[in-house]
Amino acid sequence: MVMKFVLLPWKPQLVFTGNSIMGINPETGKFCSHVDLWDSIQNNDYFSVEGLLDVFKQLRFYKTPELESPKYEILKRTANYEVRKYAPFIVVETSGDKLAGSAGFNTVAGYIFGKNSAKEKIAMTTPVFTQTFDSESPKVSIQIVLPSEKDLYSLPDPEQDTIGLRKVEGGTAAVLKFSGKPTEEIVQEKAKQLRSSLIKDGLKPGNGCLLARYNDPGRTWNFIMRNEVLIWLEEFSLE
Repeated sequence: MVMKFVLLPWKPQLVFTGNSIMGINPETGKFCSHVDLWDSIQNNDYFSVEGLLDVFKQLRFYKTPELESPKYEILKRTANYEVRKYAPFIVVETSGDKLAGSAGFNTVAGYIFGKNSAKEKIAMTTPVFTQTFDSESPKVSIQIVLPSEKDLYSLPDPEQDTIGLRKVEGGTAAVLKFSGKPTEEIVQEKAKQLRSSLIKDGLKPGNGCLLARYNDPGRTWNFIMRNEVLIWLEEFSLE
């Protein structure tokens, strides 16, 4: 269940996943009871304090630019993370220096600002991704997502050999959202927390992780920044 809380100016999105159990009176054939079991709380009693706190937690303001983002569907929301199913998307990427670093950003930004074979300017999207592919490898990629109307065949070639275009096939990812300035230490700790939660819940996280940064750090207060750590899941089932 997804809804917008319209009583607040920023209209936060409230997300609840779980099971609804409906009781039926065998004599009348009508519903006689209804219990919702949320994935995000343990105490599902009526007017549960834990449930109320879960609602308040989702009212927090995160600044999300009104730009196109990769499309996804929320499959499950727990107390610690969301599980999302992402549609395929295309990125322009180059090598970065570290997960929370910005090295290479000007290079990939230059591609969408017209430094390409067609001198074409391409609309900015959000977030900016940095990705590690293996915890044992220092290799980092910094990526800008390209508009969904584009495909690999219609995009102009990069002017620099260090830039590549790649289609991300999408899939299922676990996501941990947080605010504040995403320093390397904080991001690594969030990734560690997420991976630990997934393993505890019996899920199979893939190698590496991504940091998604939605805001311009020079124009956004730290406490309203929207940052996310994503880990692709090797398999996931709602059963």
